[in-house]
Amino acid sequence: MCKTNCSFDLSKRNLLKLSAGAAALAVVGGLPSVSFAASLTQEERDAMTPDEVVKSLLEGNQRFVAGKTVEHDYLAQKRTSQHGQHPSAVILSCIDSRAPAEIVLDAGIGEIFNSRVAGNVSNSDILGSMEFATAVAGAKVILVMGHTKCGAVQGAIANVEMGNLTGLLDKIKPAIAETHYEGKKEPENYAYVDAVAKTNVQLTIEEIRKNSGTIKDLEESGKIKLVGAMYDISTGKMELV
Repeated sequence: MCKTNCSFDLSKRNLLKLSAGAAALAVVGGLPSVSFAASLTQEERDAMTPDEVVKSLLEGNQRFVAGKTVEHDYLAQKRTSQHGQHPSAVILSCIDSRAPAEIVLDAGIGEIFNSRVAGNVSNSDILGSMEFATAVAGAKVILVMGHTKCGAVQGAIANVEMGNLTGLLDKIKPAIAETHYEGKKEPENYAYVDAVAKTNVQLTIEEIRKNSGTIKDLEESGKIKLVGAMYDISTGKMELV
């Protein structure tokens, strides 16, 4: 719910919903609220450029940080998306419970694909999912979102070995070698952990381009955009890297 005298910095996709009558404006107790009662349509998604999609994700996060998130009618969004989905972006984020992409980006049902794995690393299954999301379903942005105080990055720095986790953490370790940091390079130093996490985001994007010709071709043709970001679990703010 928005506070008194606030203004909604709605993205283009949300304005489209409003103009189409899919969202309702109501005043309850003198406070304005916007309720989105429809999932993203193909026409709305297709009208957006990759840059506009990135902008809409950033604006959603800004609403989250300001405590001015829209009121999503999830049941209505479920009904309107049951016959098809047209998300504008695919997010590769960490499994960390403190960084749920849909919530921190203020997105509703049917707006984004979300792939989650510890350390937001890529593998063949995730690449295949991204290829479906972009080449088949039409998403225009791939966002790799790391976060601060990442336990998976800490584990990689500490050289943790445990079952299948060992192999997953090995995928993060190249970021340790590539991170230039002046200070204590220890898993207890969160400034260092965050620096490695940022490098890991950048290397993951490089891996996506390297290991998926489909995604690389879509990016080079301008049909999609690959971007990286870091989410701060303390402030709630997401910034591009």
